[in-house]
Amino acid sequence: MPVKIIIAIDGFSSCGKSTLAKSLARELGYAYIDSGAMYRVVTLVALRNNWIKNKIPDKAKIIAGLNNISISFKFVKETEKNTTFLNNENVEEQIRKLDVSNNVSPISTIKEVRKEMVKFQRQMGKEKGIVMDGRDIGTVVFPQAELKIFMTASPEIRAQRRYDEFASKGQIVEMDDVVKNIDERDYIDQNRKESPLRQAEDAIVLDNSNFTLDGQLEWALQKATETIKNL
Repeated sequence: MPVKIIIAIDGFSSCGKSTLAKSLARELGYAYIDSGAMYRVVTLVALRNNWIKNKIPDKAKIIAGLNNISISFKFVKETEKNTTFLNNENVEEQIRKLDVSNNVSPISTIKEVRKEMVKFQRQMGKEKGIVMDGRDIGTVVFPQAELKIFMTASPEIRAQRRYDEFASKGQIVEMDDVVKNIDERDYIDQNRKESPLRQAEDAIVLDNSNFTLDGQLEWALQKATETIKNL
C-alpha cells in the first residue's frame, strides 16, 4: 500500500493556497480539505442571523449556533469543483462574497469556534492522504504533518489576484476595498490570541509572486515526492 502523508499549507490570504492545495490533492489522489471555507460557513450563518454587526460578533449566539451547523465538502461533477455545503445546502458562491470576507476574521478569533473546527479537521485527517490549507494547519491542527508549506506573495500581487477573482464571478468591487480587506485580515490573522498565523519552524516557504500555477504545482509535487520517498 502506498505511503500516505498529511500536507499542511498555511499562509496569508489571497496567496493561492486553495488553488495549490486542490491541484496537489488531485495529482496525488488525496482528499482536499478547505479549512478556511469552514470559518466562512460559520460567518455566513452569523450574517444570516444578524449575529455579527459592524464586524463585532455576538459570541454567545455564535457559539450556541455551532450545534446546528453541519459542514461537508463534495466534488460536484457538473462544475468539476470541490464544493462547500452547509446543512446540505450548496453555499460555495455565497461564502466567497466580500461581505463574508470582511467578517470572517473576527469570527475566526472566537476560541470556541476554532476549537470546534480544529476538532472536525483532525477527524478528517486520521487516515492521512489529505491536503489541507489554512492559517494554523501546520502549527496547531497537524503539527505532525509530514510536509508543511508556508505560502506568501507580495501585497500588490495578492490584491490583484483577489480583485480578479471577484471580477471573474461578476462581483463589482473597488480595488481600495480589496486592499483594505487584505490588510485587515493580515493584521487580525497575525495578532489574534487563538492560533495566530505563524510559519511553522519546519515549514518550507513558497513565495509564489512570480510563479505560474503550473510552476508552483510542479514545485509542490517535487516536495511531496521527496517527503514520501524519505519516509
